Amino acid sequence: MKFHFAEHLDSFEAGIFAILNEKKEELLRQGREVYNLSVGTPDFKPAPHVMEAFCKACQDPENYKYSLVDMPELLDAVAGHYERRYGVHIEHDEIMSINGSQEGIAHIAMALCDAEDVVLVPNPGYPIFSVGPFLCGAVPVTYDLRPENHFLPDFDSISEEVAKKAKFIIVSYPLNPVCVTANDRMYEELIRFAEKYQIIVLHDNAYSDIIYGGRKGGSFLAYDGAKDVGVEFYSLSKSYNLTGARISFVIGNKEIISKFKTVRSQIDYGVFKPVQYGAIAALNGPQDAVLEQCAEYERRNHALCGGLRRIGWNVPDSEGTMFAWAPIPDGYVSSEQFCMDLADKTGVICTPGSSFGSLGSRYVRFALVRDVPTMEKIVQIIDESGILKNRVN
Repeated sequence: MKFHFAEHLDSFEAGIFAILNEKKEELLRQGREVYNLSVGTPDFKPAPHVMEAFCKACQDPENYKYSLVDMPELLDAVAGHYERRYGVHIEHDEIMSINGSQEGIAHIAMALCDAEDVVLVPNPGYPIFSVGPFLCGAVPVTYDLRPENHFLPDFDSISEEVAKKAKFIIVSYPLNPVCVTANDRMYEELIRFAEKYQIIVLHDNAYSDIIYGGRKGGSFLAYDGAKDVGVEFYSLSKSYNLTGARISFVIGNKEIISKFKTVRSQIDYGVFKPVQYGAIAALNGPQDAVLEQCAEYERRNHALCGGLRRIGWNVPDSEGTMFAWAPIPDGYVSSEQFCMDLADKTGVICTPGSSFGSLGSRYVRFALVRDVPTMEKIVQIIDESGILKNRVN
């Protein structure tokens, strides 16, 4: 039998993380030591009180039924956290849980777009920003993020023709992969831009608890007019090391939330109740571990980026996220070429910037998922490999 699959699948190549995993396995078969800095999976443990709340909830057979709706206690926990953490007042009908921000971003276009509607996504940007709308039948149009503008949007560069067609714009700071934060002016301009062209704002706020250099992570919703134009995705994955639990929230404009709930009621039965109890414990409990974890990421950031600068590779310190964004050394023609050469010569695996869009083709991304001594060792291995001296043409 000959199968005929959806034509839009032809747009996708093998996922970069699958390719990098194959490279890792190849090196391991050779008996090589591998330093995998490609995937942003935290190497920290969830807090004991969070695991205890989850385990306790798992002992109750009633918690294995369809959850269907968010528990009031969970909504209270989210609202309380936003009030304490960001100074933002949130009502229950301005909150909904999702099975991870990636899933939410993948599906929200179903509530916002018809086929062929234009959506604005960053270049470079996290792949789901484009893939989600594309799978929903929308047309992603990129806006450029360039180093000369500190990787911030230049709203004036978006043509009026495109802006008038756009249904929504995705923005995310601190931004994976470019690892910069945004200032107040950017958010104020974003809201004015959205109001002018009647564009919905989707702000991915996955890394507001992982920010360096004395900066303080905030929320898009803290700015005047934000709730009138959009929503924010807030994830517990990286702040609380709950990546596998898949618990995030969409927060903000109640009309958008209501429409998105309608979509999700057709494809999902709600977040597993023990996960909800774990989230409640995380949000209501002590936050000391979150702060210490951020400090450890910052130490790793300095060890890696500062160390690479000392050996002649001009890698700027990350301003936020659990990553570092490095320009490829002179002489390399693509990020993919450099990544494979780096892996072969050092055992260090990173992600080619081209995976995040055409404007990432001269960069690579490192995940800060190894401790400081290991980061220092990685710098030494890269230096001794000669890869920064032996240019490739």
